Amino acid sequence: MVSRPSPNTTARFKPLLRYGLWGALFLLALGLGFGIPVAMVLDREVRAEFEALTWQIPTRVFARPLALVEGEPMSVAALQQELEAAAFSESDGRTPGTFSRDGGVFRIATRGFRDVDGAVDPARAEVRLANGRVAGLRRNDGGGPGFMLDPARIATLYGAKQEERELIRLDDAPPLLVAGLQAVEDRNFKHHIGIDPWGVLRAMFVNLKEGELEQGGSTLTQQLVRSLFLSNAKTATRKAKEAAYALIIEARFDKRRILETYLNQVYLGQQGGQSIHGVGAASRFWFGRDVADLKAHEIALLVAMVQGPSHHDPRRHPERAKARRDLVLGVFHDTGLLTEAQRDAARRQPLGVLARPGLARNRYPGFLDLVRRQLASDYDADALTGAGLTVHTTLAPSAQRDAEASVARSLGALDKADRPALQAALVLTDAQTGDVRAIVGDRNANQPAFNRALDARRPVGSLLKPMVYLLALAQPGRWSLASPIDDGPVSMRLPNGQEWAPKNSDGRSHGVLPLEDALIYSYNQATVRLGMDVGPERLVALLKALAEIDAEPNPSLILGSVDLSPYAMAQAYQFLASGGRIQPLRAVRGVLSPEGEPVARYDGRKDEAQEGDAVAARLVTLVLQDAARRGTARALAGGETAGLAAAGKTGTSNDGRDSWFAGYTGSHLAVVWVGNDRNEATGLYGATGAMRVWQGLFSTLPSAPLQPGEQGIEWAYVAQGQFATTESECTGARRYPFVAGFLPAEHLSCVERGLLDFFGFGADGE
Repeated sequence: MVSRPSPNTTARFKPLLRYGLWGALFLLALGLGFGIPVAMVLDREVRAEFEALTWQIPTRVFARPLALVEGEPMSVAALQQELEAAAFSESDGRTPGTFSRDGGVFRIATRGFRDVDGAVDPARAEVRLANGRVAGLRRNDGGGPGFMLDPARIATLYGAKQEERELIRLDDAPPLLVAGLQAVEDRNFKHHIGIDPWGVLRAMFVNLKEGELEQGGSTLTQQLVRSLFLSNAKTATRKAKEAAYALIIEARFDKRRILETYLNQVYLGQQGGQSIHGVGAASRFWFGRDVADLKAHEIALLVAMVQGPSHHDPRRHPERAKARRDLVLGVFHDTGLLTEAQRDAARRQPLGVLARPGLARNRYPGFLDLVRRQLASDYDADALTGAGLTVHTTLAPSAQRDAEASVARSLGALDKADRPALQAALVLTDAQTGDVRAIVGDRNANQPAFNRALDARRPVGSLLKPMVYLLALAQPGRWSLASPIDDGPVSMRLPNGQEWAPKNSDGRSHGVLPLEDALIYSYNQATVRLGMDVGPERLVALLKALAEIDAEPNPSLILGSVDLSPYAMAQAYQFLASGGRIQPLRAVRGVLSPEGEPVARYDGRKDEAQEGDAVAARLVTLVLQDAARRGTARALAGGETAGLAAAGKTGTSNDGRDSWFAGYTGSHLAVVWVGNDRNEATGLYGATGAMRVWQGLFSTLPSAPLQPGEQGIEWAYVAQGQFATTESECTGARRYPFVAGFLPAEHLSCVERGLLDFFGFGADGE
């Protein structure tokens, strides 16, 4: 028998029910009264914020792309360095961004990239190196004769946020990545309305069954909301906001828009202060390749890290990352995305991540300093950072590393307890184009505080002497390398009233000698006589024309009493190295927009050398080659630099405070300074300090021998002690190069001739 409430009991509860109903209706009305306006405001704010969503894309700075050409200088070590710098991984050499090596044979598959001159397609080639050159190059993809490696990324210019991001379109993402992400993180993504209670229950069940965190409970939309708009605080208020935001976004935007936004926002790693957002940047960061080129096991690793990039960091926790990746591969199989054989093959693969991150914030601060300065005329600093631009530069990563290594190694060998700590600066350029290939501004190459290559202005000493001789040889009617010049004592009164009587470094005078020897042995007294004849004001004009150098036309300028930077001296010597062309040094090749379109080009000057300039520069080069064989730079004639036939000039300032060397080959020019920041004596000469750094660099740098050429030059033997031509067999006869048509007018013969010779009949006559 079921008991019923008594009439009295029912009567007592009626008022309570009535009041409860009215209370509920009141609360509902109150909720609607306040909730609807609040929901409308929230809807408007979320929709506006999501519609206006833009990301600050960093500006990326790249080295020059390496063009491999048969016959050009290249070493195994240099090519390996170039590949590593450009984040190529050693693998099959068929997948984009990989290479394989068998001794001196490389098989390389490039990714393709947008260059200043347009798109460069992915390519595959076999490159054979032998005897320091590209001995053979065969394209494996049916392409043309040339082959160009992707440029290494050397710096990143961020905006307010240190966020690395590379935007992709949904259609460009691998289908396995798109489907696999949903299978693991949000299996009901196509059907839910932003929140998925059944998905939460399913994730709980699967995780309990597997004993691992295999599926997440939040929808992809909720994860996106949390990443974009909310904190990670686990509070009821945050969860309520997250759900409300997700509902609004799902109601206002289609699934493709939401999914594409997620792929570009998801957090997938950290490098110092740089956070890695989006699958595009993550693919570069972890694998060094475009996301479209990823394989199944790599896609699975990216999906695996969504739940915790730090916890599953494959570099720091490889075992943990592999376990999670293999679980994800299992989900791919369970949902029909991979066959059993594909899953098992993918599980057998190593993680495959780069040993070092494929991103660079500022790998070479000395060089980047020059890049910023050269861009400053067109871009404010704020306009560059976070602007999504692509800056293509001229840097050669392997040359930069060789330069840094030579500075560190050489200064380490020169350090002594009784001298201040040595510092150095180095500028390396392409001898033919003026492109800057490397800059070292500090002994510690990663120290960006003071860039000595650009900003340290030091007395250049004898490094300026070749410019004096260049001016003289440009007047072939007055001067030639065979012209006699007096290296006797010289003195003169300077504009300040002081008497100036320069001495030679060996303390001796050498009498009358050929102009060539005065430069080979760097004699001060002879050079001063020549410079005063040429005129200091002409030397000032030359320095201004070559390198925008401002100097006073004092006699002491002839011996280098002017403070200049290594970069300024490199700009001046570029004229000689390039065969008489005025070439402004260039660190930036061009700038591309975020869409990959050219915004600015920096092609540099391509003027041909004037005939007179070219011949004079060639004559000076021939003398500087002799200086590297038997003069002040004769150490270059031995060891690993012997085959380069380099031209070079040493320089030393007063009291040995500054050691300089400028030298060039057929491919490169390098200017080196060694000294100390306290401006104290180092005890070093140009040949014992800076030249050792130069020699260390060129012992590893692939570079072509110097061949000045014979255009506009005529050779003749000159009699000993006389400015007159003679026969080669004459005692003391010496062969000199002259500007064609300007041989000495007089001929002195040492050959006795008979009567028949006089009439034109020799021993072989008829």
